[in-house]
Amino acid sequence: MEFITNTLPAKQLHLHMNAIAQLNQVLEYLKNTFVGKDEIIDLLGICLVARENAFLLGPPGTAKSAIVRALSQCIVDGNNFEYLLTRFTEPSEIFGPFDIRKLKEGELLTNTEGMMPEASLVFLDEIFNANSAILNSLLMALNERIFRRGRETRLLPALMFVGASNQLPQEETLNALLDRFLIRVNCNYVAPDQLEQVLIQGWKQQKNPIQDIPSITPNAIQDLQAMSKNIDLSPIRAQYVDLIHSLRNTGFSVSDRRAVKIQNLIAASALLAGRQEVITSDLWVMRNIWDTEEQIETLQAMIEGVIGKEPIPDSHPQAFQNALPDAEVLMQEIISLTERWKQSAENWEEKNLIKDQLRFLQNRNNWLQSEEKRRYIQQNIDALWQKILAQS
Repeated sequence: MEFITNTLPAKQLHLHMNAIAQLNQVLEYLKNTFVGKDEIIDLLGICLVARENAFLLGPPGTAKSAIVRALSQCIVDGNNFEYLLTRFTEPSEIFGPFDIRKLKEGELLTNTEGMMPEASLVFLDEIFNANSAILNSLLMALNERIFRRGRETRLLPALMFVGASNQLPQEETLNALLDRFLIRVNCNYVAPDQLEQVLIQGWKQQKNPIQDIPSITPNAIQDLQAMSKNIDLSPIRAQYVDLIHSLRNTGFSVSDRRAVKIQNLIAASALLAGRQEVITSDLWVMRNIWDTEEQIETLQAMIEGVIGKEPIPDSHPQAFQNALPDAEVLMQEIISLTERWKQSAENWEEKNLIKDQLRFLQNRNNWLQSEEKRRYIQQNIDALWQKILAQS
């Protein structure tokens, strides 16, 4: 891909190009290692460049921890930190114990050696087990990259935080924690047709562990993070504003703060694709800003409706690699919308919301490969439209 770099000195250009190549080599190595996990891996790469946090949702055994651990091994000269949280996790287990020597001198300081405040990449497994003792400090670390304990305050070098869990938070107090993760990735078992390849690759790795792995330094990633701030967002600014309005009108919670931060992800997509300006297909990253699993299909349909189906030159590889819709999930959503329409009565705001969601489901249905399933679901969509028109 041609990279537009007329404004950069030759030496600086070489360093940037080298850093991009290094990170893409790391991501390609991970994709070859973990079959069927390309989108997860690319999104982690996007978050690294954007310096945003990623949350992985999925059942045990879907390689969540293994992927993050393998990525951390590729970041050399960095103090990476991993911890499995429980309800009884204490602050000292995450941030470090108080320094006894300083305590004897009357100073209350934390010994952070080998702990989260010194890490380049932080992975917190079962993140929603975080208790009140560590929650406030954790929220500040995730959002502001600041560690504060008593009078002690320091900036964190973390390039990215990754959280993982088997389920979304059940308590309202933990919703603020989920909000600190801009990207949410649904990690499922691999598709049936990829299982054999997974078994072959897994057996191969057990017999012959890879000795030489590609690497990148924290400094190189920081260079990419700085460079992403210079990406030109103006080509899709109006389109992005319209999309944010559409998301809000359809019931998605996109605060002004999140809308600003999502731009970092869009810029990172352009940078890793070798461009200094964004194009429409870079909006693909927004498929992963959902709050609940029920929103995933609708959100994907909305984003795909904007970026289209046909690949565009120099697009990020993931822009047109989205999984096909699930016919059963589509049908369940249509049934749910039908029930909601019956109960909406004179609630015109709810009625308009249902209409918007039905339009997006109709667009999503066009992606089904089975003509029989597509025709059957379309009949149900048409039936609901008839009910809607009859009451208009």
